[in-house]
Amino acid sequence: MIEKILLADSGTGQTEEMLKMLMDIPLIQRAKVTVLHVVPPQVTAEGMTEKWEEGGKTLARAIQTLKLDPSHVTAMLREGDPKDVVCRVAEEIDTDLIIMGSRGLKRIQSILENSVSQYVFQLSSRPMLLVKDDIYVRKINRIMVAMDKSESAQQGLKLALALLRDIKNGQLILVHTNPDLKLKPGEISANPNEDPVLIPAANEAKKLGISYKCVAPEGKPGERICQVAEELNVDLLILGSPDRRPSIARGLPDLDRLLGQSLSDYVRVYANCPVLLVRSPAA
Repeated sequence: MIEKILLADSGTGQTEEMLKMLMDIPLIQRAKVTVLHVVPPQVTAEGMTEKWEEGGKTLARAIQTLKLDPSHVTAMLREGDPKDVVCRVAEEIDTDLIIMGSRGLKRIQSILENSVSQYVFQLSSRPMLLVKDDIYVRKINRIMVAMDKSESAQQGLKLALALLRDIKNGQLILVHTNPDLKLKPGEISANPNEDPVLIPAANEAKKLGISYKCVAPEGKPGERICQVAEELNVDLLILGSPDRRPSIARGLPDLDRLLGQSLSDYVRVYANCPVLLVRSPAA
């Protein structure tokens, strides 16, 4: 399922640590990894030479730190605008997953500050694992999937199940915000039989012998998903992020997301764990 991984390595943040944690999972160990470092254009030739040298050292350190099988890793140094280069390379190598760092900038601030991860999130159709610079990356045991009836949520569930089959003592946490349950503010758990969205997902986990927990909180989805992730010490949060734009506009950013109105935008900013955004393009 994940055979090619693109790690966009800026030399800072937690992305390398995240990849190391993923590589503990047998399903991921077979993947080919491309470690990309992008050198932004410089005003002078001397400045450009200096940045190329720095970029080469960053890549060398990353490869050494990751300790990957040399036959499964490619180091790539490119020049250009990081936002555009990451998107272009993702298409070139036909990657199944992009791993990027994120400063966790809020809403319109990320556009004003020229956030690379926000731009790539907008314009790439590839699944994307965002790792905020200020979070602690843990060994992956508890994976939470935010469920609804969308195709992207179903794709997220399939990925979580595939990962957890290889994780000893792993747990799947299924969450669906349901305003009809009328739970008290402090309650986060509910009987999965009360939530028709969670029943099929729980059954899939049961068939595979995967330990699971169903959570059906009331309230605003973004806030409650982040709250549950924190309270249950989730190691990885998987969230469907369907591309709602018509095909003619897929080259343009989604204005709802740019303005911070989407669930995925809220969660990527406020979740206290790595967030894997699974895409399922609209018809």
